[in-house]
Amino acid sequence: MTQTITKGQTEPAAGDSFLWLEDRNGKGALDWVHAQNGLTVAELQGDPGYQASFETALDLMTAEDNIAVGTAINGHVYNFWQDKTNVLGLWRRSTVASYKTEKPEWETIIDFDVLSAKEGVKWVFSGASRLYPDFNRCLVSMSPDGGDASEMREFDIAAKSFVEGGFRAPASKSGFSWLDEGTVIVSAAFEEDDKTQSGYPRVVKLWKRGTRLEDATPIFEADKQDLAAGGGVEIDGNRRHLFLARTIDFFSSHSFLRLASGENQRIPLPDDATDTAIFHGQLVFGVRSPWTAPDGTRCLPDGLYSLDFGRWIDTSVLGPVETVLAPAPRVSIAGLARTDQRLFINLMDNVRGKVVACDRTGKSWSLKPVGLPENGNVGISHAEHFGASVSFSFTDFLTPSSIIWSDDDGETLKTVKAQPARFDASPFISEQFEARSRDGTMVPYFVVRRRDQSGPVPTLLYGYGGFEVPLLPGYAGVRGRLWLEKGNAYVQANIRGGGEFGPAWHQAALKGNRQNAFDDFAAVAEDLVKRGITTAAQLGIQGGSNGGLLTGTSLIQRPELFGAVIIDVPLLDMLRYTELPPGASWIAEYGDPSKPEEAAWLAAYSPYQHVKVGGDYPPVLLMTSTADDRVHPGHARKMAARLQEAGHGRTLFFEETEGGHGGRGDRRPQAAQTAMRYVFLQRALEHRTEKGKPVFG
Repeated sequence: MTQTITKGQTEPAAGDSFLWLEDRNGKGALDWVHAQNGLTVAELQGDPGYQASFETALDLMTAEDNIAVGTAINGHVYNFWQDKTNVLGLWRRSTVASYKTEKPEWETIIDFDVLSAKEGVKWVFSGASRLYPDFNRCLVSMSPDGGDASEMREFDIAAKSFVEGGFRAPASKSGFSWLDEGTVIVSAAFEEDDKTQSGYPRVVKLWKRGTRLEDATPIFEADKQDLAAGGGVEIDGNRRHLFLARTIDFFSSHSFLRLASGENQRIPLPDDATDTAIFHGQLVFGVRSPWTAPDGTRCLPDGLYSLDFGRWIDTSVLGPVETVLAPAPRVSIAGLARTDQRLFINLMDNVRGKVVACDRTGKSWSLKPVGLPENGNVGISHAEHFGASVSFSFTDFLTPSSIIWSDDDGETLKTVKAQPARFDASPFISEQFEARSRDGTMVPYFVVRRRDQSGPVPTLLYGYGGFEVPLLPGYAGVRGRLWLEKGNAYVQANIRGGGEFGPAWHQAALKGNRQNAFDDFAAVAEDLVKRGITTAAQLGIQGGSNGGLLTGTSLIQRPELFGAVIIDVPLLDMLRYTELPPGASWIAEYGDPSKPEEAAWLAAYSPYQHVKVGGDYPPVLLMTSTADDRVHPGHARKMAARLQEAGHGRTLFFEETEGGHGGRGDRRPQAAQTAMRYVFLQRALEHRTEKGKPVFG
């Protein structure tokens, strides 16, 4: 298959002949996109197996018996729901008692399909901030295109209508939460002066009811080069705290408490404090690097600590620090949640989940495990801040998701929801192996395959490796039906850069150490071949966002290891990523290309700059979105164009015109893209010519 490259309208900068493709909505760029889409759709949607795959994916994504995951607040469970009838979705609620039944009675709050038809905008629900204590008034956020920028409107749940003359703000990346019924906390990102260099809120303001948004009173500012500023209220017993935050980058921040005097007093924790919570007068926190508290307590990563927050408020003295949870090998903290009377710690133990319940009795902590299933992915679905209900999720690669509910702080547990099986898992087995990376580090990974596998099979290897984000076991009916049931294998790699083993695992692939993540991924690929699970020609890889950088770099550095490469919503031009908003927000992860030393390590691996003319690359599928306002579509566009220019005719490119970075909104485009990915993999890894090359090209 030969693809042509349409000339752009903009004169390219020196050294980058495809700079014009960065013009998100420029005519020349979109003409190129439409031409590429036409070729890719003809190639993949024209495959005899596509339509059945699309219908299967759509059926599973919109199935009426999917679990309705919800959050309990004040006697109701709130849920956002999409199916074939409700394409853009329903924001709805049921009583807690009804939710636990097999067929809950749902009360629709907002029907986004009806709203969108009425207003002529495809509104995508982005969430709602509810007003304490009755939680009837809401600040509803909704995106006009599925991107991160959202419009805000005040909504009355009892009246099921937007409040006439209520709070309302145009689409932006601003944040909104309640201070009280007459005041909204605005983390503003409207005008350029309101924004950080990353395009996120820089100024926090108080907006009084009945006044104009532009007249809101500033109470806090971050620096222009910071990532963002934000604010919100935290209620702990009879105390109400207004917290403000200056987020310096993804891994460091300064937190402040707004005092009754109007002063913003900084909370004296280290810049890299993490996992913070207020519980029964205690400020609970973790650290990403070792820190010695003023009382001499040594706080270590992967541990959890606390101090008397009330004492600090009254005296400005950081008193004794207590250890809530001591660090343990291969155990890291996945998150915290609290009910009125209990704090819950979600842990990862060798990439398997567990939850510990913490009680504050007198002046000490007591901990005990919650009796949840083992050897899978356990998460906290919700914890009712002002009540006693808490729910947990459980899944693994072969076990459908379930919701385990408690109305008494985790003491009594009952499975109230279980997703039906989407494929027959009995022929399959899930195993965990380790591969030795280039520097000797042992890197764990999971393999899901048939028990009776007798030789190498087509295999999909998935990875991410960044931003402290862990990849955990999870059930996927679409993957089971469209991939596993065809006799193929699935692999998930827990490479460095992720959060599987806490901050140290992430920091081992941070900035100038990024090559470790790529080496880990290559080591897993080689180990799969050594074990006879697959061959290089039968091994496909996939990753999105930072994972798209991973697969893009793997394509360039080790093309001989793979038979197919999928690159989703990626970063690929690492020498220009900070020029494409909000790229500057990721400098703490990757480094700053404007600094020579850091530009050197970025240049060493940046995939876009390393495409070779005539390179023997496997088939490639790049996917992105015009509406993606988190990772600019220019990365994927330019990479596809450069690969094609270099003579790599087996490069396919597809760009969705709506849906943002996570593909939110209408499920049909998501199902179509999913089906195309699996068609691409099946063709690239199974179908061979007599020379052993895939049929693409």
